[in-house]
This record gives sequence, C-alpha cells and structure tokens, in this order.
Amino acid sequence: MTRPRVTEIGLSAGKRARLHRILHEHGLRNGTGLFLPYDQGLEHGPRDFAVNPAASDPRYVLRLAVEGGFNGIVLQIGLAEKFAWEYAGEVPLVLKLNGKTDIPPDDAALSPLHASVEDAVRLGADAVGYTLYVGTPSAEADYAQLRRVRTDADRLGMPLIVWAYPRGWVVAEKGGKDSFYQVDYAARVASELGADVVKVNFPHPEKHTGVPEEYRHPVEAQEAIDAVVRSANRTLLLVSGGSRTGDEAMLDKARMAMEAGATGLIFGRNVWQRGHDESLRFVDRLREILAKYPS
Repeated sequence: MTRPRVTEIGLSAGKRARLHRILHEHGLRNGTGLFLPYDQGLEHGPRDFAVNPAASDPRYVLRLAVEGGFNGIVLQIGLAEKFAWEYAGEVPLVLKLNGKTDIPPDDAALSPLHASVEDAVRLGADAVGYTLYVGTPSAEADYAQLRRVRTDADRLGMPLIVWAYPRGWVVAEKGGKDSFYQVDYAARVASELGADVVKVNFPHPEKHTGVPEEYRHPVEAQEAIDAVVRSANRTLLLVSGGSRTGDEAMLDKARMAMEAGATGLIFGRNVWQRGHDESLRFVDRLREILAKYPS
C-alpha cells in the first residue's frame, strides 16, 4: 500500500518544514520514521525501569536516541526542559502535552494537559503529542482539550501527533483496547479530528467479543493493519511497540505495519528495557526493515 507523503497531505508551511526535518533530515532520511517514546515514567511509573535501571536516567535514553539514529524522542515537559537542551539539533523533540498516571482505573480515562504548543516552540520541538482516549465517557472534555491543542498547532505550524488509544469501561466489553475494531475506529477518529500523525497499537483481529458484526469474521493480522492504515487515510500512521515482548514478534509487527503503508514505528520499552548494546542491535534490525520502504 502506498503511504502518504508529507508533500501530499495539505500541511501548512511550518508543519511541512518540521515533518520534513523529522523524516528526511534524521533517521534513515528516506521518509520513514523511528521514534523513541520516553513518557512512561508518568504513564506507568518507575516500575518500567526495573528491568534496566540505567533507563531511569533521561540522559541514557537521549543518548540511545542519538546513537540509534532515531527520528525523534518523546518527552514530557519536565524532562524536556531539564535534559533535551543537551541534545538540541541532534535528535528531534516531540513534546508530549498531556499524560496521566495509571493509578486510577481507566473506566472514564482522561489525560489532562500540562504543557502547551507554545512550550514546544520555546523548547525547539518539531512536533507535539496528545493522547486521545477513544471511547471514554470523558470524551467531551477530551475533545475540547484536543481542539485547543489543534488550534494552537495550526496557528504555530506545529505537527500534531495523536496517541489514539481506546479506553473506557465500554471498550473492554467491545473487543478490548487492542482489538481490530477498536484500533481501526481509533485511527479513523484521529484522522477525523485533525491529527497530522496518529499513533496506534497493532490490531488483534482475534479479539472480537462484543464487536460489531463487520469485525467478527476471520481476518489475518496483515489484513487488519492494512485496514487501519486505510482508516487513517491522509494522516501519517505510526505503530506502537507496546509492552516488551519477543524480538521476532516485534519485528514481524514492524514488517506488517510498513507493508501496510505505515509511515513508521514508535518503540520505547522494547528498546530501552534491555542493555545498551542489545538495544542498538535491536534498533539496527528495525532500521533494516524501514530501509525497504522509502517514500
């Protein structure tokens, strides 16, 4: 499937310039993207660093981003202010504008804002990230926050990456947060609401309890991710690595995503929840896959 190009999706000059810098002046410089998210300290807490305590140091992960040739690193406002300046110009910054802890349940999930697009401009970021919980009972507040962020991003020429995550008590009753139905719906919602780039989890078509009839028939994993990319249409799509699993499973996911027409990958725990040298070897294998899909 042909992936949309930055020059073909109707972006303003500022957004186009920043996305060009991310996708064509960093990483493989071939229009694909490999991003390193490091917002898990807020979202999951320090437990994510237990397997590799070195990763609790933001400088360690920033150095990995530079050494691994990533197209961008994702940071929350506090870490961006305290650490990103040391690597300014070496790896693009994606400033995450909202986030929450995983202490309360996700029954009515809402990720509050704690940074602004103006902060991103001040810090030299090339994109901003916003988590949208598709299916949450708190949708009215969530959409209102996103509208403010989108308006500011449009005004300041800042690309908007939407983490489109199905959440809420009803999501569990309709396939679950990573079912094909929910992920496909989330990709479409992000596109409909104005995302320039959407981040989604890889869909699981075998999870179909309670889903609409159209999603109950047997579908291969490749067919499912193909459909999710189609639902995103002219919104560039990144596939998340999620929690750490076996390397071959992650590489298969990466291959299928790129074959479907995804713009790239956003793998965090699967990279930095391992030793330094092992991380870079795994990143090299991801880059080998991305190299086969220039745009």
